[in-house]
Formats: sequence, C-alpha cells, structure tokens
Amino acid sequence: MSDMRAPSPYSGESLLFLTDEQLRQGIEAMFFAYRGFTADPDRILSDMAYGRAHHRAIHFINRAPGTTVNNLLNILGVTKQSLNRVLRTLIEDGLVQSLVGKVDKRERHLYLTDKGKTLEQTLSDAQRARMRSAFRDAGPDAVAGFRTVLEAMMDTEMQRAYTRLKETGQ
Repeated sequence: MSDMRAPSPYSGESLLFLTDEQLRQGIEAMFFAYRGFTADPDRILSDMAYGRAHHRAIHFINRAPGTTVNNLLNILGVTKQSLNRVLRTLIEDGLVQSLVGKVDKRERHLYLTDKGKTLEQTLSDAQRARMRSAFRDAGPDAVAGFRTVLEAMMDTEMQRAYTRLKETGQ
C-alpha cells in the first residue's frame, strides 16, 4: 500500500512546485531579513553620517587588504564616481589608507587603518551576532540549505567573484 500523505510544506518535493504566494512570501522574508541584517550597522554608521556603501567598502577592504580600487569596483558593482565619493570620505576621516601600486603606479591599493579596523570589527560583530543566533536556531541543515539558495540566486559573474573571495580572500 502506498503512502498517501501529502508532502510536508518544507520537504524537498513540495519545494519543487512553489506557488506564486509561497514565492512572494520568500521575497518578503528576504526583504525583512535584509532590514534586520543591516539594522545594527545602519544605527552605528548613522552616527558617523555614513551609509551602507561605506559599510560595504570597509567590509571588503578588510576582507582583502591591499585590494585595488578596480577590484573593489567589480565586487561592489557601483560606479567609479560613487566609489570615489565613499573612499574620499573614508580616507579623509582616517579609516582607509590608499597607497600607489609598486608595480603599476596607476593602481591604488586600499587598506584599513587601525581606526578603520576598529569600526569594521564593531560592524561585523553586530552582524555576526545576528547570524550566529539565526544559524544556531535554524540548525546545520537549514544553514547549508540557506547558503545553497543564496549562491543559486547569484548571477554567474557574482558566483565567480564570491568563489574567488572565499578561496583567496580577494
């Protein structure tokens, strides 16, 4: 006799046939999760008159010290004008140091100063605490599935950049 029970709404089988309503709920969950994920850093940065662009620049400069402006442009997917405005502020405020390349004098290599490292640590600590709590509550299978979904949502170019960042730190 075959098992006639309906699949669990969270089983792999039912996820292959998501309704528009289930997809809408997933989209809304992403929006609200992103608001939660950025809320703590946003509060910290607002006191300094910085925004999320500053946070992203600080994060990726910390992640790959010595990264070039062009590499940061590719990672962030912003215009050169927009990034230059953010970097100018971070440099003037003593958070980022820009050094001329030793091999190619046209390149600028970016490093966080001690003050920049302190800010990055504060911002990341807040986000790590939120992620750690959510991951702990969800469990290892859910965490692995979450990562799989996030990676599957990335454009091919972003998947390559993400993989390179994971492997090399740049």
